[in-house]
Amino acid sequence: MTRAIISFDTELSAGLYQRGADARANFASSILGRCRDGDYGIHFQMDMLERHGLTGVYFVDPMPALVYGPDIIDAIVQPIVARGHEVQLHIHTEWLAFARFNPVGRLTGRNIGDFPLGAQKKLIGLARDILIGAGAPRPTAFRAGNFGANDDTLRALASLGFRFDSSFNGAYREQGCTISLDPDNLAIRAHEGVCEVPVSGLMDRVGRFRPAQLCAMSEEEMRDALGHSTASGATQFSAFSHSFELLSRDRAVPNGLAIARMEALCRAVADDARVTSGGFATLPAPPARPHPIRVAAPKPLRTLRRIVEQGLGYLVHEVRYVRDLITMTINSSRWGKAASGVLLVLA
Repeated sequence: MTRAIISFDTELSAGLYQRGADARANFASSILGRCRDGDYGIHFQMDMLERHGLTGVYFVDPMPALVYGPDIIDAIVQPIVARGHEVQLHIHTEWLAFARFNPVGRLTGRNIGDFPLGAQKKLIGLARDILIGAGAPRPTAFRAGNFGANDDTLRALASLGFRFDSSFNGAYREQGCTISLDPDNLAIRAHEGVCEVPVSGLMDRVGRFRPAQLCAMSEEEMRDALGHSTASGATQFSAFSHSFELLSRDRAVPNGLAIARMEALCRAVADDARVTSGGFATLPAPPARPHPIRVAAPKPLRTLRRIVEQGLGYLVHEVRYVRDLITMTINSSRWGKAASGVLLVLA
């Protein structure tokens, strides 16, 4: 059986903080996925998972507690635990630049892999303790923010008793992910004292890896990647998203394309007798010599269909945003209803 691990990087936005968002506004946008049409964040995601009988994994970043205080992490963790989904550890070290207290002195960096081994141990240990203090069971798995981990990260995790890491993403090899593993092998394998669980995916063109992420893969690609994993005898299929990923890029409206993709992924996992749903808590360790799981080869027409689909999806959201902005402007003018009627006809 192949374990489908559907995970969500669950994080507040350092960018929103820099733009002046307080804790309440950041939480509403980044965690609840709140927009004018409703909430499309973690509760919406858990609702969808549960309708299909699935369990999700929420990689929660506790580092904003250094800026906003620990209560905001409690508000993230406790509903996830109460509903029976899994909480694991995530870290975005960008928050150190704004922290009231920096546990590693003056050191800052975008990625956990930017820090020396001793500092990584201290940061991961502190983040783990904040997560446990918020009500999460002791985490056994870790994912670096921006997938920005290196081999020292895995050594730090091993020294702190973590069993799994899921920071290896072939799409980020040139963007901060420097774990020294073969990107053409998607099998779970032991590395630097922990079991590395790579993000799944496929090749969308020669030499280019496409990760199994809701905003990155079409429904067709996700089904093909899942099918390839099961047919190859993989222990796991690891897909991921974010707590806010079901919103449009400006977070103003729900992203219908991403929502449809998540629904299709949940349905594909639930309907496949070769696949089980779950997280890391009961994931078996790999055999001493696991056979490699090679990345599925590219299919140019499949890639083209996704490019067209994503282009249209982006256009729909941008056109809606611009149209609504124009409508509000016109409604505030003396032309009002007549001009709005023309816009409705054009839409």
